[in-house]
Amino acid sequence: MRRRLLAAASPLVWALAGPAAAQAGPPTIFAAASLTEALRDLAAQWAARGHQPPRLAFAASSSLARQIEQGAPAALFISADEAWADYLQARGLLAEASRSSPIGNALVLIAGRGSLQPITLSPGTTLAALLGPGGRLAMADPAHVPAGRYARAALTWMGQWDALAPRLARADNVRAAMLLVERGEAPAGIVYATDAQAMPGLRVIGRFPRESHPPITYPFALTRQGQQLPQARALLDFLTGPEAMPHWARHGFIPAP
Repeated sequence: MRRRLLAAASPLVWALAGPAAAQAGPPTIFAAASLTEALRDLAAQWAARGHQPPRLAFAASSSLARQIEQGAPAALFISADEAWADYLQARGLLAEASRSSPIGNALVLIAGRGSLQPITLSPGTTLAALLGPGGRLAMADPAHVPAGRYARAALTWMGQWDALAPRLARADNVRAAMLLVERGEAPAGIVYATDAQAMPGLRVIGRFPRESHPPITYPFALTRQGQQLPQARALLDFLTGPEAMPHWARHGFIPAP
């Protein structure tokens, strides 16, 4: 149930808000699922300054980008990779001058507490033995989701992709992948470091070197609709400005390379 709710968050906001509400009410932010806790806290800080609380919709970046393409009333888009921001920008759906990528993330291997032992992740490390005879590796779907694409790149760098591809437990987004590990449906998973930090029932057993995958960056941008809203521009400046950076850091995000 929790997995379905995560995946459905964005369509629900779209249905409740509607295009008219998007113009009249507070800005709607479509954001990658890995930003959930940090962005909720920053939205509360924004509201505490006397602004209307923004509407927040979290899901996989691919799902959010497709909805914006179909007319969803998002004022801001925050993707977990540059590719989906490029996708919308190429279609004229982002305000190009507003785009920036101030924060980044790291990729880690997780397991349930008290289960698997820490390992060093390097070329030649064998994860199949770690999973056991029938165990699967949980990760976001690499066909669509940025976290999954980063994970596929890291496994390819290790020389493990061909062996592990048939044993993946593919999830709709990185949060859903964590739930599979938390419930014991997969002995291990690959997620962002910030997500592992937000889930106390899990622990990090390995960290992927930065050279194992493309840099993980989060582009922020106004949408074509959002560039017409002064409150959306002010909110974007706040989220990407110097006051917000220590807050992102407390949630485990790192400065973008």
